[in-house]
Amino acid sequence: MELYAIIRRDGWATPGDLQEAAARSTAVGDDEMSDDIRWIRSYVLGEEGGSLGTVCIYEASSPEKIREHAQRADLPVTEIIPIADTVVVRPDPSGA
Repeated sequence: MELYAIIRRDGWATPGDLQEAAARSTAVGDDEMSDDIRWIRSYVLGEEGGSLGTVCIYEASSPEKIREHAQRADLPVTEIIPIADTVVVRPDPSGA
């Protein structure tokens, strides 16, 4: 499995919509595709128009499996970027 960043722009109107999407994503990933995809973390973006987007970090067997997971869980995918390396200067701060 490789590490990927998935950018999802303007995906949700409200935090509740995002929470529902997260539940679908978890169910599909854990129950249907556990050999191919694993959600690590997400950063929620405040988009210019007031909607929410995300940058998600996933382990996956391929970009195609990321797209399949997104389709099954009804999630947007703007861009999939392979992660070449990780540099941790400090741990993520507590919630915003």
